[in-house]
Amino acid sequence: MARDGTLHVHTADSVWAFELTQLEPRIRERLGELAPARLRFAPGPLPEAQTDAFTAPARVVPEPSDRDLATAEGMSAEIGDEKLRNLVSRAAAASLARARRGRSV
Repeated sequence: MARDGTLHVHTADSVWAFELTQLEPRIRERLGELAPARLRFAPGPLPEAQTDAFTAPARVVPEPSDRDLATAEGMSAEIGDEKLRNLVSRAAAASLARARRGRSV
């Protein structure tokens, strides 16, 4: 941040610097009252990726029960296209399993 309120931002290359410079008014508009007086983009060193950054815990995907599978097959039975019917059935079974897991937690 410069004394005149200009925020200098390093980019990976000159193409990004040019593109972001063209978008500066829109970026500042979206930042609203948090926007600096001016933004300036130039190629330069970027911070190293943090290896100790927060990682979200692995999602536990519940396995659909036989009942979930049967219910899902019934829900999608009228779909004529076999590929679409199978996709809808799998999605419905997964949704039913998730809902069942939510009730038991």
